[in-house]
Amino acid sequence: MRPFSIKTKLGTLVVVSVFITTGLMMIAVRTETELRFITVFSMIATLLITQFVAHSLTAPLDEMNTVARNISHGDYTSRVKGADRRDELGDLAQTINRMADDLEAQERQRKELVANVSHELRTPIAGLRAVLENVVDGVSAADPETMRTALKQTERLGRLVETLLDLSRLDNGVVPLRKRRFEVWPYLSGVLKEANMVVSARGGISSGSGTHTRTDVHLHLDVSPPELTAHADPERIHQVVANLIDNAVKHSPPHGRVTVRARRGDRPESLDLEVLDEGPGIPQSEWHRVFERFNRGGVVAPHGPGSDGGTGLGLAIARWAVDLHGGRIGVAESQRGCRIRVTLPGLPPLAG
Repeated sequence: MRPFSIKTKLGTLVVVSVFITTGLMMIAVRTETELRFITVFSMIATLLITQFVAHSLTAPLDEMNTVARNISHGDYTSRVKGADRRDELGDLAQTINRMADDLEAQERQRKELVANVSHELRTPIAGLRAVLENVVDGVSAADPETMRTALKQTERLGRLVETLLDLSRLDNGVVPLRKRRFEVWPYLSGVLKEANMVVSARGGISSGSGTHTRTDVHLHLDVSPPELTAHADPERIHQVVANLIDNAVKHSPPHGRVTVRARRGDRPESLDLEVLDEGPGIPQSEWHRVFERFNRGGVVAPHGPGSDGGTGLGLAIARWAVDLHGGRIGVAESQRGCRIRVTLPGLPPLAG
């Protein structure tokens, strides 16, 4: 039992009341005072002490009730005082304040999400509308070049909507994992070849983080040992690698090099992945924010030539896919450019 808990205070109240009553009764016996006066004095003293203790207990509850009512009405800025109390009410005050902090953060993220999504949707819609208005008004003809421009804006809009749906499914936990054993070298080689084919065929890598036309960036694969295998969901790992490559290519200098490196992890069938670029890198103060939704980083001119800047969703999807595997993803120290490290746990440990 804690020395300042409510149980201790109530127990102390009972003991003090008994001592007061007993003391007054002994005084009454020795001084031959009438019992009725002693009883009245005992009741008054006990009521005063009880009122003092009750006020110290009910006043914080009234404040908590007010704060809870404000939170239920959408005011997440209210906080309960007395969180430093060393009793159950102090614990309850801390819990309510933490809940208010979480709700305030979620509300802020919701507003930012609505604002960012509105901004991202406005850009392709405005571009598509401008193209169609020019065609309708006769300013430009509906030739293949104009239609390709409209198609490009439509595809960008579709990619954004599909990415938001992916994030929604991840948030709701409805994305199942289909783990299996696969060889890392041919798998990653296929991911890199697909990225190069998309650049050549469509002039940009399609992903949740935008498109780019960086045909000058060289993609390099480094897997050791060559027979390395891993146990994971290939489709989700494809999302991770494709988005990390997409982000690295965007930030690469002209004729830069992006390296995808794979090594064996600590556990059976585990995997350590790294994607390195030669760009300006990420300030260490921004490391904890790079995987947030719609975050594009704080570096000056972060995107390479031909990049549209993206939506800032690619790394968020990569983080969610890694989290589904129970792995880790983060920015690692690098002498040049940026290095993103992914750790996948592989096979679960055998039950002893």
